[in-house]
Amino acid sequence: MFLDTIDRIRLPFRKEKEFYLALYNILGFYPHNISLYKHALLHSSVHHKGKNGRPENNERLEFLGDAILDAVVGDIVYKHFNGKREGFLTNTRSKLVQRATLGQLAEKLGINRLILSSGRTTSHNSYMGGNAFEALVGAVYLDRGYDFVLHFMQDKILGMYIDLDKMAKKEVNFKSKLLEWTQKNRVKLVFDLVKQTKDANSASPMFEYKVIIEGVECGSGKGYTKKESQQAASKEALQLLRKHPKDVDRIFAAKSERTRMEEMPTMALPDITVDRNPIVDNSQDADGNQMAKNEQKRTDVRAHRADANNEDTPETDDGLDFNLSDITMKRKSHDEIIAEAEAAAYASL
Repeated sequence: MFLDTIDRIRLPFRKEKEFYLALYNILGFYPHNISLYKHALLHSSVHHKGKNGRPENNERLEFLGDAILDAVVGDIVYKHFNGKREGFLTNTRSKLVQRATLGQLAEKLGINRLILSSGRTTSHNSYMGGNAFEALVGAVYLDRGYDFVLHFMQDKILGMYIDLDKMAKKEVNFKSKLLEWTQKNRVKLVFDLVKQTKDANSASPMFEYKVIIEGVECGSGKGYTKKESQQAASKEALQLLRKHPKDVDRIFAAKSERTRMEEMPTMALPDITVDRNPIVDNSQDADGNQMAKNEQKRTDVRAHRADANNEDTPETDDGLDFNLSDITMKRKSHDEIIAEAEAAAYASL
């Protein structure tokens, strides 16, 4: 019956019929616009160009499928879990539409075998397959409408591959659980990037992180993104904490030592003496007597000159050896002031 239907469509090539049959096995219904599904399975690594010369790939359909998938899965979860709170519904939906889940579904459904790629991204199928799954959902929506997407997810995906109740109970956010445990117990948690490399086959970036709690290394993980590698490291750390109580004891012993050092009082009190003279005196020698010596030297010179002239030399505060005290404040000409200053200077010689 089905093969007769394909023959009536009069597809020109055998490969076209095989592709049509493969889509039927995946979706459970017949595609109308076959070009949409070809487009959904065209990876960007192929560098294919359309009639207008622009690059064509499945990224636009992936964007559309992501939005439709959120709406459809939200619809299903809302109706299945009657009375559940918004947080529970959001968490359950996120488990169903996350890349890891979609990648596994793409593998089981056979979507990965239909993806047209350059061949260098085969080791990165967990994301390439998940992206193609979303693009395929976008193609179904444009080809047959929302109800067909809903039918596909309910009857094909949840009916055959996923137990929705078990999925809701499954904990997949290991990093969140680890953060919750460390914050509750007030221990220090660090995600340390060990190295960043490139995958040998796909040239995609690879990250390796390790989890360190209070200086104790508890787990490590690798992934194609930082988030994926940190999730893997968190999962390993949680497994270690559950199975090895001695490591938990090491963590809390390290915490006790850290907090003890942080709370240990400092016996030496700070010096609060304030130097009220902000000007640094560089005139003193090591004994602090250089200024006194200089002042004594000036006094001796003045005394010697007074003895030589047989007269007292008035001592001024600024240490000068001539007297200008007879210059008054009355208004004088410039020449008079100069003449009096010169006279006073010569008189002191």
